[in-house]
Amino acid sequence: MRGRIKRKQALLAGTHPKAALEEQLICPLCERLIPAAQADAHHLIPKSRGGVQTVILHRICHRQVHALFTEAELERHYSTLDSLRAHPELARFLLWVRSKPDDFYERTRKSKRLRASR
Repeated sequence: MRGRIKRKQALLAGTHPKAALEEQLICPLCERLIPAAQADAHHLIPKSRGGVQTVILHRICHRQVHALFTEAELERHYSTLDSLRAHPELARFLLWVRSKPDDFYERTRKSKRLRASR
């Protein structure tokens, strides 16, 4: 049996029986359509910290969230979509990525703050 996240991804890819009933998903952060190849499941509270609720995001948005925040920060301060959108660095990224095509992807790098803490 597949897990919850795999079922969501199968719905997006069109391989799940209910796929015909589902409409295309929109990324809750950048508000663009999510192509099946660019869909990533994000735990609002990291799974390693007991989180179970997931949302489907664009891969580039998901990578940017994890490039900016540690798991502890995600758990304590950024466990909702509204709090993520309100962060100045992520808001600047979202403004930039909204003008890109739906299937756009570019390499994401960790923030200087996270790289320095290693």
